[in-house]
Amino acid sequence: MSGATYPLPGLDAPVEIRLDRWGLAHIRAGTALDAFRAQGFNAARDRLWQLDLWRKRGLGLLAADFGPGYLAQDRAARLFLYRGDMAAEWAAYGPQDTRAIVTAFVAGINAYVALTEARPELRPPEFAVTDTRPALWQPEDVVRIRSHGLIRNVLSEVARARVLARAESRADGLDADDLRKRISPPHEPIVPDGFDAVDWPDDLLDDFRLATATVGFSPDRMAATRAEAWDWSKVDAHGAVTRGPRSVPKEPAEGSNNWAVAPSRTATGRPILASDPHRVYLQPSLRYAVHLTAPGLDVIGAGEPALPGISIGHNGQAAFSLTIAPMDQEDLFVCETDPADPDRYRFGDGWAAITRITERIPVRGGPDETVILGFTRHGPVLREDRGRAFALRTVWSEPGAAAYLGSLAYLGATTPEDFGEALRHWSAPSVNQLYADTAGHIAWFMAGKAPVRPGHDGLLPVPGDGRYDWAGFHDPGALPRSVDPASGWLATANEMNLPPDYPAEDRKVGFEWAEPWRAGRIRAVLGGPDRHSLADSQALQGDVVSEPARRLVDLVRALPAAGDPDVAAAQAVLASFDGALHHGSAAAALIEVVWVRHLRPALLAALVPDPGTRRLLPPGDTQSLIERLETGLDPAACAALLTDALAAAYRTCRERMGADPAGWSWGRLHHALFAHPLTALRPDSRWDIGPLPVGGAAASVMHAEYRTDTFRLTHGASFRMVVDVGDWDRSVFINVPGQSGDPASPHYADLAPVWGRQDYVPMLYGRAAVDAATETVITLTPSPA
Repeated sequence: MSGATYPLPGLDAPVEIRLDRWGLAHIRAGTALDAFRAQGFNAARDRLWQLDLWRKRGLGLLAADFGPGYLAQDRAARLFLYRGDMAAEWAAYGPQDTRAIVTAFVAGINAYVALTEARPELRPPEFAVTDTRPALWQPEDVVRIRSHGLIRNVLSEVARARVLARAESRADGLDADDLRKRISPPHEPIVPDGFDAVDWPDDLLDDFRLATATVGFSPDRMAATRAEAWDWSKVDAHGAVTRGPRSVPKEPAEGSNNWAVAPSRTATGRPILASDPHRVYLQPSLRYAVHLTAPGLDVIGAGEPALPGISIGHNGQAAFSLTIAPMDQEDLFVCETDPADPDRYRFGDGWAAITRITERIPVRGGPDETVILGFTRHGPVLREDRGRAFALRTVWSEPGAAAYLGSLAYLGATTPEDFGEALRHWSAPSVNQLYADTAGHIAWFMAGKAPVRPGHDGLLPVPGDGRYDWAGFHDPGALPRSVDPASGWLATANEMNLPPDYPAEDRKVGFEWAEPWRAGRIRAVLGGPDRHSLADSQALQGDVVSEPARRLVDLVRALPAAGDPDVAAAQAVLASFDGALHHGSAAAALIEVVWVRHLRPALLAALVPDPGTRRLLPPGDTQSLIERLETGLDPAACAALLTDALAAAYRTCRERMGADPAGWSWGRLHHALFAHPLTALRPDSRWDIGPLPVGGAAASVMHAEYRTDTFRLTHGASFRMVVDVGDWDRSVFINVPGQSGDPASPHYADLAPVWGRQDYVPMLYGRAAVDAATETVITLTPSPA
């Protein structure tokens, strides 16, 4: 067993960090604040480059390290910093002393940063590659940064507005928009008075997309001159900042699955809780697992590395997990500016001032850049054009909306009632929270700030003159919930899960949800006659059945025998396909290529002849598109589309994988590559992990969203967890590619092959089990500041 000792100023007593063989840190402290302080130190020990980049991106400080090519992204990020009252901010997260917790956590990060100054060999190698140094944090940094959180739906609002503006009639516009995004429950969007998006600028959402983009590195961007700085202000179709063509913005594909099964339905006689959040694949991963033990605190699970505590896991009596509940938490307001004074916009019977804030952005290699940010009563101004100011109203501007920090309030919850009460302090992102405890209870709560919209429904931008303003937020108790349902299980997968009797039209919490495929499959499995086991939950998290693929193959089977040999060969490959997208399946490869490369674009072209409208629709709503294919087209036209797509897809697979379909497989195309952000700056790619062949797709429970040009995964379950509620040491997890972000660490990539074979490692909780699995002991000792 190896070990190390480090000083940590501010500790009341020594703290022990036990690293198990899978890289999970078990932190044992004498007080809760010491545990959070040690958590910050340990997070920096494993993830300092990631933490430093997170902070600089969120605060708009990238250009200081990386040069003028990052100025536009810095300016955009500053638009979305929390600028409200800090006392209200700290108080919003619940009864615990959030400020003290965050201050201790940040002090731990700073202590490790200081340690790397004294001992440069501890500094991650990325800082040497970029010739930068990690910076010190303020507690306020953690809560003021908002732009990494998941809220919605300004991208969809603007896309819908543009689709309607191009249509010959309202009905035609709504029909076309349904191909882009299905509205649920059924509802016709409210079109505000004076609505007209015909001449809205193409760069309207550039600042929003820049602020929410990840940080990318390329030689061109790093070498950008001051004169080229503002060229780097566009975001491409894959979320990368570029100076090339702007893409049509679309909502992120991030989601999650979770379920809780009551003792009456499990093989163990205890509840089972499963969670696999689907987020963008990163290296290092977005999630970080940790175990915090102190008097009054004993929690294990995953959170984000830059935040204290955890948001998914258990506390020894109750387990909890979350998925996104796609409530609508933002709206675009179009403000008419005063022709005589562009610093004023029409509001009510008069004018209101646009607040202008001047900020200085430090730039590497040159003087600071002065930028001016505009704010209305609605929020930050994204764009000013032709007598209009486009401003975003978002929960990010509200106290308590730092993403996931609301989890601090429920770490000690041990009853459904306590858990529900703690969620009154949850703001963002909007989530489905599931709960299960050792008393046998299971529960579901929808949580998050839900705007009250008296004059509209959030589906289209609205005038900013006051007629459509938000009227506060719905009481958290007005959101749906369920405790101990008769079914014996609860599950969510970002689908429209408002209960049938919920007053959706009155409360307007949201009308845009994930497609129903994952939820339908989970419910079919959990609703079966068998008692559910831990192994069943693990298998369900890796389930690759695709209902859209199954329905497409049913249409293919209905075609007559083909004269075209390529079509006939394609039909033969698909003859026995059951809809399961296994990574070794040739049929899975063919049907996915049929759909994403050939049939889907051809179907959109057939249904929407206008190319200007059609460019706003991809990737399209799969449910709407398949329904049109099944029942909305002339049978001859449908057959022609299918036949052409089959032939083209067969040729594509032959070109990519060889002449013999026996050698084809979905995993040869569909793969995970965990690329380090600095790969483009290095002569080799030793820090990259993969490629790993992967099954599934966006519509399977094993959500595996991918780029259609390279078939590389973009979003999915990098973290998975299955909890045996009450027999905690039987719980399992996986965090790909590894717990550590340091390329020199043995835990940088050790979990990737485990994840690749759909396996798990233990999530040990009991002291004896943790001690037996410990490989390294780190001791933190009190020391002067």
